[in-house]
Amino acid sequence: MSAKKDQPSSHFIKRIINADNESGKWDGRVHTRFPPEPNGYLHIGHAKSICINFGLAEEYGGKCNLRFDDTNPLKEEEEYVNSIIEDVKWLGFDWEDRLLFASDYFQQMHDFAVDLIKKGNAFVCDLSSEEIRNQRGTLTEPGTESPFRNRSIDDNLDLFARMKAGEFSDGERTLRAKINMVHPNLNMRDPVMYRILYATHHRTGDEWCIYPMYDWAHGLGDSIERITHSICTLEFEDHRPLYDWFLQALDTYHPQQIEFARLNLNFTVVSKRKLKRIVDEGVVDGWDDPRMPTISGLRRRGYTPVSIRNFAETVGVTKRDTIVDAARLENALRNDLNKRAPRVMGVLDPLKVVITNYPEDKVEYVDAVNNPEDDSAGTRKVAFTRELVIEKADYMEDPPKKFFRLGPGREVRLKYAYFITCHGAVRDENGDVTELHCTYDPETKGGAAPDGRRVRGTLHWVSATENIAAKVRLYDRLFNNENPEEGGDFMKNLNPNSLQIAEPAFLEASISEPVSGCTYQFERLGYFIADVQHSSSGKLVFNRAVTLRDSWAKHAQKVHK
Repeated sequence: MSAKKDQPSSHFIKRIINADNESGKWDGRVHTRFPPEPNGYLHIGHAKSICINFGLAEEYGGKCNLRFDDTNPLKEEEEYVNSIIEDVKWLGFDWEDRLLFASDYFQQMHDFAVDLIKKGNAFVCDLSSEEIRNQRGTLTEPGTESPFRNRSIDDNLDLFARMKAGEFSDGERTLRAKINMVHPNLNMRDPVMYRILYATHHRTGDEWCIYPMYDWAHGLGDSIERITHSICTLEFEDHRPLYDWFLQALDTYHPQQIEFARLNLNFTVVSKRKLKRIVDEGVVDGWDDPRMPTISGLRRRGYTPVSIRNFAETVGVTKRDTIVDAARLENALRNDLNKRAPRVMGVLDPLKVVITNYPEDKVEYVDAVNNPEDDSAGTRKVAFTRELVIEKADYMEDPPKKFFRLGPGREVRLKYAYFITCHGAVRDENGDVTELHCTYDPETKGGAAPDGRRVRGTLHWVSATENIAAKVRLYDRLFNNENPEEGGDFMKNLNPNSLQIAEPAFLEASISEPVSGCTYQFERLGYFIADVQHSSSGKLVFNRAVTLRDSWAKHAQKVHK
């Protein structure tokens, strides 16, 4: 089923598909695939590709395969396979019965290679990888033909069979396509199709000692699966002539490769190789660390599938590389969580408040709104007692004119509760304020005064005796520099304050048993997710997903200046 003719095409790939459907090129079929290599965890850039491939299949009533490009056993692990499966499922996409692997086709790929040799279009080369690289030439200089390029077909068939049988050592021989060593596109200069590699594969074990190169496996996988539109990121544009050459030389089913610009975010590294270095060097506590731009890290951070899919939709699909402001991703999360996240009160940097005219043993419950954006969310009861905690930043001894929070002699509103007035402070031996003494006005319950007087400041608070103690991780961006690559080594631009711990933090008792993965808005502070999986010693752990506002806006302005 194709999209309606009068449906506007929001990007160039849809226009291509619409034209194909109009012409009947693929018999009205749309069949895409998402082909990750299982050599690391997926990141936000992959999320965009997932949304494009699966999203197009959904929109056009087609199919999308999840196919692993598992052709390099030195770097690939079952752990990565499982993480990728979980990530794609979590984003809300379904490949049905089409969970596939390039290794499913190793025998077919081998047989295709034999066909290419028989046609005189491939040869076994004895040059080392370094020699092949040195003879490849440059963009301005032609390459040099291998001295083994003109071996007979029979010799090549024999040598390739012996490569497969394990008669040669690692890297001793390769199978190369015979194309053109003076071609202006370096990828067409007799590229390697197979290399000898004695390594145990995560699925095929030690069955094979020759493994296909990506450019060979990519097109054949698409062809075998009868993909219609092979959607890749822009770095594969120069590989498309080779993709086409292989399929044309084999005279087999030939999908169309289409390239789009990959997703790049400022203040972010989106390279599995570089992210692996960050993990391996212990900068973070794993691939799913909430500071990582991996899908699993974003999930643990508190991002939702809806927010990521909406973000992928808004950044669009183009043919030109651009750098997207990371604030757009954060805003996508805020917009989603604002509608769905229940509100609670929490204090991360507590300062004790004693309400001297409130009964010592009294526990009163005030009504608090669960979500002002959702009337159906209802209300909850929050304990109010003589002793409370507020944020230290909400009190100043000598407040400036535009500071509308608590200070000596000042009256403020405690949200959902009463007006209070500060009359004194207790200090420790260093002179630091450790406790405030205040009085409350019992006529202002609910936060309004019957005499109509108004106060400028409204504070969040938590009972000092009826609460839940928690550990709160305050995550910030992993890099200080808008371009982490600036200066040559991205590791030098790491943000040393990307993680700060608030402990003990105090939360209202209504969330004593949060569901793992449930995200709350801590009023005035931001959105936080319950990290139950990583809680320990009976203490709840919360991760800050995002602040209520873009706290990096001023920082970004300074960078641009």
